[in-house]
Parts: sequence; structure tokens; C-alpha cells
Amino acid sequence: MFDAQVVLSPKDSPRGKLMQQYVCVRVPRMDNVDIGLFEYDRYNTLYFFILNADEQIYLRYGGRDANSQDTFLSLPAIELALSKGLELHKLYQDGKLARKPRPKPVFPKEFPHLVKRTFAAGACVECHLIGDFVNVHREEDGTLNKPQHLYQSPDFRIIGLHFDIPKGLIVKDTQGAVKTAGLQPGDQITAINGETVYTFADLQFAYDKLPRTTENMKLTVERAGKSLDIDVRLPHLWWKTDIRFRQASIDPRTYFDSLPLSAERKQQLGLKPNSFASEVSHVDAFAQMMKSHELKTGDIIVAVDGADTDPLADTAEFYIKLRKKAGDSVTLEVLRGDQRIKMPLQTYRMSFRK
Repeated sequence: MFDAQVVLSPKDSPRGKLMQQYVCVRVPRMDNVDIGLFEYDRYNTLYFFILNADEQIYLRYGGRDANSQDTFLSLPAIELALSKGLELHKLYQDGKLARKPRPKPVFPKEFPHLVKRTFAAGACVECHLIGDFVNVHREEDGTLNKPQHLYQSPDFRIIGLHFDIPKGLIVKDTQGAVKTAGLQPGDQITAINGETVYTFADLQFAYDKLPRTTENMKLTVERAGKSLDIDVRLPHLWWKTDIRFRQASIDPRTYFDSLPLSAERKQQLGLKPNSFASEVSHVDAFAQMMKSHELKTGDIIVAVDGADTDPLADTAEFYIKLRKKAGDSVTLEVLRGDQRIKMPLQTYRMSFRK
């Protein structure tokens, strides 16, 4: 719907007048697109690049979260992006905007599993297929970094950052880490770790590039006409988001949700303070149908295949997702009332429903 509202903008409307200054290209399939140049989170429902004939990307527009494909989209915001693109193009033409080095070309035909699923089957190459099969190859060649490659596009709300979406990168509210750092409502973010950003998509793309071991980042903001640097201390697991909407085939599906136990509860149960022990909060009906496990709401999982701690995982469910492959079978140690049970669990590998 949002895409249609943009493409079908009346020519005499403010948005239509801006778009008439562009050559607008819609890419319905990615068969021969240079995915090295057009790099982004492939699970976005729509994504715009504003670039020139020299293939210099000025800015991006798009972004989503686990709740909705259009959480960060608005017509006023894309008008701001279109206006900024024209401004940057004028600077480029006048020699006042530095040329960026072009990324190494990469094409879909370079990934055999993707070729088998698309070209060889007479099917088109779609964005989410690229996102999935590139990770499948990483899993096979040992270069997959799950925190980086699977947990893409971290949610800014985890660090307490909320935007006034129609106004671009204007901060609407602050909590948690960014509030502690001194970010204020009304600030306009202009750079992250020194990289200039103009839109939410620019910011999300740059944020996603941060190594997951990053502990501090610098936001540059404009406040009352002045430029300020804000040093933000990132909280533990700042990158952890709900990724189930991605239908990623490398994500082990467990079909239950769990919550970490409090320090007090761990102490009561005689568990290690740094244990990833967690209480089952929901069991998916699929688990019952497929008999993948026999967990019940209220069960406490204290170990997986004998492991009960992990540098990253704060729940047993998260441990499985990080440390096991999709399709693996594991053994859980479960507290149910006064009983300690060893229970098998079968994970599943998703496939695209097409």
C-alpha cells in the first residue's frame, strides 16, 4: 500500500513534483542486480536507493521491525528523503560532495544454492531468497556469525531511542542507554560513529554494521543549531531482536518462548548466577502437533545438552538459536515442580512457502 501511494503520487502534488525530478526505477526481480552495490537487509518489504548515474548512493529509504513492515515508513518522511537527495545531487554536480569508492560487485549467480532455487528452477531471484541463501553458504563454509548475520537490523528501542517518524531522524523520546548518555527529544541525529546519515534507513544500515561486540557508539546530533557528540554505552545484547518474521532457514525453530529467571529465583533453585535458566512462557501449537518436545508453560529449563551457561545467551531458547543448527536434536534438563526431567527437543529448519 505504501509503495502504491508513492508510485501513484499525483504529478501536481508536492511529492509528485519531487519524483518528477528523478528517473524512477522499480526492480521486481534481482536476477542481474549487483547486490554488492545494492546492499541492505533483504527482509525489508520495500527499500529505496537514491543514487546518481555514477552509481553513487546518496541515501536510502526503508526499514522495518519485527512488528510491522511499515513501522518506520511515512509519506512525509519520504518527501524529506527526496528533497535531501536533490540537495546532495546538486552538491555532487558542483564538486562539493566527495565520491565514494564503489563496493566490489557481487551477483546472485555466485551462490550455488540460490542458483538451484531460482535460476535452475526457472524462478525469479527475490530479495529474501538472497538474504537466506547467502547465510546458508556462510553456515556451510564456517563464516556464519549468527549475532551479526542472523540478528540483523537491531531495534533502536532496545537502547531507548524513539523517532518522530514523519520528521525523519528527529528524536521523539529517550529512555535507557541514550537518555543516560544525554540524548534529548528534539535532537536530530546526523551521524553515527562519524558516518553521515540522512534517513532512518541510513541510520539502521550503519547501526547494523557495528560488530556485535561493540560497547560504545557515538551519535552526532544537531541541537539548537549546534552540533554535539553523544557517547552511548550500549547495553548487553543491544542487538538481540525477534527474528522469527524473517523465516530464515538457518534459524533453529524451537516452538516455545521463555523468559530469563531473576537472580533471586536462581538462588532459590540453587542455580549458577550466570546460568541461562529460563521459564517457559508459551508453547506453540506446532510443537504439540509435530511432537517436537513436551514442554509446558511454567517449566524451567536449566540446561541444554549439559550446558547451563553461555557468554551471550540469557535463556535456553536463545542458547539453542545461537549454538545449534536448524534441524538439530538436543536434550533439555527441565524443572517441573519437584521433578528434574531430561527431555528431547527436535528443532526444525524452515523453508520458504512459495
